Amino acid sequence: MRLSVLYSGGKDSTLALMKAREFHTIVCLITLVSENKESYLFHTPNIDVTRLQAEAMQLPLIRVVTKGEKEKEVTDLKKAVAEAKNKYNIEGVVTGAVRSTYQASRIQHVCHELGLWCFNPLWLKDQVELLNEVVEEKIHAIIGGVFAEPLDASYLGKKITLSMVEKLAGIASSHHINPAGEGGEIETTVLDAPVFKKRISVKKHSASYRKHAGIWQILEAELVNK
Repeated sequence: MRLSVLYSGGKDSTLALMKAREFHTIVCLITLVSENKESYLFHTPNIDVTRLQAEAMQLPLIRVVTKGEKEKEVTDLKKAVAEAKNKYNIEGVVTGAVRSTYQASRIQHVCHELGLWCFNPLWLKDQVELLNEVVEEKIHAIIGGVFAEPLDASYLGKKITLSMVEKLAGIASSHHINPAGEGGEIETTVLDAPVFKKRISVKKHSASYRKHAGIWQILEAELVNK
């Protein structure tokens, strides 16, 4: 099938893309850029890096800006998916949804209205297993945002490695948070993956942290040969 990927640039949507392309053809990416940094539906940290990621994967990118208002952003999602259907003749949409029924149900509704298949290859996957698979599949994902205690500034910009997975799993057990960030505890940005023809090199960044929330913002980056 010809599929588009709802792509945030993070570990989950990248892993979902890699799983989907084993059996289907990925023809484009869809990114929603929320003006509301606390969007109910969409990933926000380093979302502009999806332009470089799309170029690295040699895939066209449909980019739609949304104000990020609750429920109204679903209308913007439908606009983006409809554009992908009209422009690239897609038959379905891939998502990186794992546990969020709020997110999954709204995406499924949009796909149903447009007569498209909604494919969620990571749905209900154990979150520690998911993180381990990210490492095993050689996805270079860094933590671009932390939003829960006891995740502090020391986590910002760090790569998801086996030791980081162990650390996140330990914190999840002791503080009852989601190790893969399904409750919004962490956000990630992918700098390289097997599906990338080139990798992303970060030239300039900034970091800020306050009251158990922090962002590692990529300010300048470029594609370089692997």
